[in-house]
Amino acid sequence: MTLDPAFWHGKRVLVTGHTGFKGSWLSLWLQQLGAQCTGVGLAPSSSPSMFDLLQLESGMESRLADIG
Repeated sequence: MTLDPAFWHGKRVLVTGHTGFKGSWLSLWLQQLGAQCTGVGLAPSSSPSMFDLLQLESGMESRLADIG
């Protein structure tokens, strides 16, 4: 099985928990593949956070909210 980057290029993707460790990496990966990411999650719980270190907010729409 191979990953086809063309599949993700231009796709709109909602990532819940984008400020957490796993969500940050997923958001970075999707951005690198050309997806248009929107993230919903809590404020980062550590400083510095992976979300901040990767500077993900500059490449995606980010909404801080508690949906639980």
